[in-house]
Amino acid sequence: QVQLVESGGGLVQAGGSLRLSCAAPGNIFGVAIMGWYRQAPGEQREVVARITTPDNTFYPASVKGRFTISRDNAKNTIYLQMSSLKPEDTAVYYCNARLPSASDYWGKGTLVTVSS
Repeated sequence: QVQLVESGGGLVQAGGSLRLSCAAPGNIFGVAIMGWYRQAPGEQREVVARITTPDNTFYPASVKGRFTISRDNAKNTIYLQMSSLKPEDTAVYYCNARLPSASDYWGKGTLVTVSS
């Protein structure tokens, strides 16, 4: 069973910042496309950032310029730095690892709440 362990969620005021972390097993981290997704109540899960090896990144328009994904290969960890947070960023954020075989692994999620 692959475990992705997220941390860093919480409550923040609009305009504030928060950093999420996700640790993955080393054998996964080295080959997977790592990413962050989020799911708000009543909404579908959506991607907010992805990073490949080497460090090619993708962001949807909704977060581009505000969110930054990065990876620390020595720690098998990815980060999501979120700035200029908006109430609409409120959601459960999930770490994802997608293997070359197209298998997906998910963390349990961490709640981010942005108050207005």
